[in-house]
Amino acid sequence: MKEKARQCVLAVWGAFDPIYYACSRLEYVGTERNGCQPIFRVRITRYKGREVVLSDGTKIQKNDLLLKIHLHNVRLIRELLRFDSEIKKGRYIFEQVKAGLPYVAHYLRHHEQFPEIKGIIGITMLNKGCERLGFETFSIANPFYKWFKTIGLIPMTVVARLRFQPLGRPPKYLFMSKKKLLALYGYQPIH
Repeated sequence: MKEKARQCVLAVWGAFDPIYYACSRLEYVGTERNGCQPIFRVRITRYKGREVVLSDGTKIQKNDLLLKIHLHNVRLIRELLRFDSEIKKGRYIFEQVKAGLPYVAHYLRHHEQFPEIKGIIGITMLNKGCERLGFETFSIANPFYKWFKTIGLIPMTVVARLRFQPLGRPPKYLFMSKKKLLALYGYQPIH
């Protein structure tokens, strides 16, 4: 019964995902591999949060240009259903993000607004271990925006587990400066 409900929710979500994709100005980065779409979708955005200073000295202020990264959640959840443990799921997400970041770096490096873009930003509850990938995490200061993002991320959590349980981690901003992204992922060969 649970599996049937999960498949039904994923089918509906999968049907609406192309509409969301078209309305959100997102672009895929990377190439399709093994019949799977890339893990990242991105768009240029203007930052609206509080000022942050990254470890390499990059200062990100209101209205700075950033490349916003989005995980392709429907694809990711479908693939996570194969795994029976949270550790395997976490490892898989880590590997997918790591494999996708060179494509993000390539996209950024060749973007027409490259000189003005300060780095990349994401918002996620999946922030455990992200420092090993080069990200820096910052809390979301605005309580309304934090609540809004939490509510928005609940469906992914519920579908992935098919049960509602208290969310252990609040959503956080993930940042990586352009300099760090290119140093870590910009000069790797892309297959």
